[in-house]
Amino acid sequence: MMKSSGLNFRHLYYFWVVAKEGSVTRAAERLDVAVQTISAQLALLEQSLGKALFAPQGRRLVLTEAGRVALAYADQIFLLGEQLQDVLSETDIGQTMRLTVGISDSLPKLIATRLLYAALQLPQRVKLVCYEDDFESLLGDLSVHKLDVVLTDRPVPSGTTLRVFSHLLGESEITLFGVPELAKKYRSDFPASLRGAPVLLPTRNNAIRGRLDHWFEVNDIRPDVAGEFDDNALLNTFGRSGLGLFPAPSALADDVKEQFGAVPVGELAEVREQFYAISNERKIKHPAVDAILTAIDGKVFAR
Repeated sequence: MMKSSGLNFRHLYYFWVVAKEGSVTRAAERLDVAVQTISAQLALLEQSLGKALFAPQGRRLVLTEAGRVALAYADQIFLLGEQLQDVLSETDIGQTMRLTVGISDSLPKLIATRLLYAALQLPQRVKLVCYEDDFESLLGDLSVHKLDVVLTDRPVPSGTTLRVFSHLLGESEITLFGVPELAKKYRSDFPASLRGAPVLLPTRNNAIRGRLDHWFEVNDIRPDVAGEFDDNALLNTFGRSGLGLFPAPSALADDVKEQFGAVPVGELAEVREQFYAISNERKIKHPAVDAILTAIDGKVFAR
C-alpha cells in the first residue's frame, strides 16, 4: 500500500474499516487478519498523525474529533479508489468518455435532460453517471473531484472558500401550468384570477422562490399555497395530480403537457429561471462539459 508524506494508506484503510465496523474485532474478521495486527497498525497511524483517533467507551471504540475528520477524508479517498477501479475495469475505456454529473434537486429534470443531450452528441461515446442531491452537498463533491460538473439553478455564492466556478448556460421565462380543469378555471382574467388559487411552489431555499414571491406581491396576489417542495420532480408529480397550479420554464411547455398532462395558465411577466454549470476550472477542459456549454447557444431555452 502506498505511502505519502509519512501517511501509510494501509494503516488508513485499517482505520477506515474499524470506524465502519465499530470495533477492532469485527474489522479483523472482515479483513481476515489478527486483532493484534489491526491494533498495531492503528497505533502506528495515530503516532504518524500525532492524534488519537479513537477513544474507549465501555466495550466500544468511538471516534474522537480528530477521528471524525480523518474518517471524512478516508471516505473520500476510498470512494475515489472504488470509482477508479470501476472506470479502469470497463472493457471499452479507450472508446468511452465518462461524465460524472451532479444535478441539483431544484433543477427541472427536463432542463437537465436537454443539457446532457448536448454532451451525448459528441462523436465519442459518452457514459453518463448522474447523482441528484442538494446544492451544497454537490458543491462539496465537486470540490474534491468526485464530480465533473454540477448542473443547477444558481451560481456559486460569493465569498465561498471552494475553488469552483459558475458558468451561466441560459435562462427561461416562467409559466404557471395546471391540469386542464384547473387551467380552464384560472386562465381567464389572469393574473387576478390567481387570488386564492391553489398553487404548488418550490421551498424557500430554491433560487426561483424569491422571484415568485416578489411577483405575487407586486401583483397584489395571495394564492393558496397548497404545497411546497424541495424536489422539482416531486412538485411536478403533485401538479399532475391536480393539487394545484405549478411553475415551470416556459421553454418546457410541450414537455410539461406530454409528461404531466398540464397546460399553460399564464406567463409570469419578468420572472426568469437561470441555469448554471459549475466546474472546478474557469476554462473547461472536459470535452463533454465543454460540449454542454458551447452547444446551448440559446436553443435549449427557446420558447
